[in-house]
Amino acid sequence: MKIAMIGAGSIVFCKTLMSDIMATPALADAEFALMSRTEPKLRSMEAFGQRMIRDNGLPGKVWATLDRAEAIRDADFVVVMVQVGGVDAFELDYKIPLKYGIDQCIADSLGPGGLFRGLRTIPLLVDIARDMERLAKPGAIMLQYANPMAANCFALGQATDVSFVGLCHGVQTTLDLIARYSEVPKEEITYTCGGINHMDWFLRLEHKGRDLYPHLREVFERPEFYKNEKVRGEVFRHYGYFMTESTGHLSEYVPWFRKNRKALDLYCDEPAFGGESGAYYSWCRAIGDYYDQHDPLQFETTKIEKRSVEYCSYIIEAVATGKPFRFMGNVRNDGYIANLPQGCCVEVPTFADDTGLRPTFVGDLPPQCAALCQTNINVQMLAVHAALSGDTEHIVHAASLDPLSSAVCTLAEIREMCAEMLEAERQWLPQFEGQRMIPRPVISIPPDCKPVDVPLDPALAIGKRFSTLIEQRTE
Repeated sequence: MKIAMIGAGSIVFCKTLMSDIMATPALADAEFALMSRTEPKLRSMEAFGQRMIRDNGLPGKVWATLDRAEAIRDADFVVVMVQVGGVDAFELDYKIPLKYGIDQCIADSLGPGGLFRGLRTIPLLVDIARDMERLAKPGAIMLQYANPMAANCFALGQATDVSFVGLCHGVQTTLDLIARYSEVPKEEITYTCGGINHMDWFLRLEHKGRDLYPHLREVFERPEFYKNEKVRGEVFRHYGYFMTESTGHLSEYVPWFRKNRKALDLYCDEPAFGGESGAYYSWCRAIGDYYDQHDPLQFETTKIEKRSVEYCSYIIEAVATGKPFRFMGNVRNDGYIANLPQGCCVEVPTFADDTGLRPTFVGDLPPQCAALCQTNINVQMLAVHAALSGDTEHIVHAASLDPLSSAVCTLAEIREMCAEMLEAERQWLPQFEGQRMIPRPVISIPPDCKPVDVPLDPALAIGKRFSTLIEQRTE
């Protein structure tokens, strides 16, 4: 079995996924084709992978290439973990919107940061899918890890017929929190989730047939618990269902928590990913600067132990052996969630086995949950249109419907911000080559300007006469 790892310069993540696969007996003889454009990190990862094979006595193989086509040729699986533009682009995603009053904590999934990360990433993902159509084995599966997950998978569902699924660990890590708060073992919790990535709702939460929601609601009224997850807790209190996304992320997807200093001080005052401004960018910059001077793999053990919570190895194992595996997958909505748009990206229970990937039907979300998801889907849809068409106006349309941006900025300010980001990131946005965003500044109205006298429809004229009469009597 050949597994292409695209973006293998992502050292920590690539190492985790490779270790998981190597820890799976049925996959011990897998061939890993590592590909990245960042050669020093790629060669470091190649050498470490080869040491893992040797030190653990495995029959597999690890090799690296700068040629994406070579990595994908005859692959059974293509694992994608790319970040186009790296930390330099990420810095622009965070700092330019901040000039316009848009304060982001994570900036990789929605908001101006998530929008532009999607514009950079979507064309590459579509190219990878087309390479798979030409070069990979028939039925090869793309396991997609790059953010913005929902927009990226939305685009893949529109632009390709390649079998793919987007993978995130939000459900697994949220279950850890629910288990601690509910005081029951995580493995004993039965649940059903449905929604979109980073806004996936726990529709059912049970422990041995007992509904966990009454206790969870009670817990979130206690300050010591609420303090850990203010934003997620507040949405839970008002919308009635618990969500998979933490305060740092979720505060960017809705209009209530980061729009002004009052909201930030009340809900986003915890450090780091508890809401701190630029927390993820600062972490990535610190890690990136360290990795530029040190090889982190020199301190890592090659010993392969138990698998992580990531779904990747379990899916590959299920397809290879036929042993079914159930997980939460990001897929094209072919009716799986009935009250979200056809063709968008939804995150639903999905099965993998030797027949491939099988998403399952969820039905309707609670109307309030579907409505909140829709506010994010609107942005994702327009981001996909912009990325695939190269139409700069759709960039403005997407940003103007973004819940956080629209809560902070006027339309003119959003256009100005998008134009600045487009120029600053142009080197990573080839689909917009030669295009400029048309400026539309606020029109200046002289003090003595009178509106044009437009004849009224007869049906409306009586209303104007009544208004004039009322004004005269008031005077």
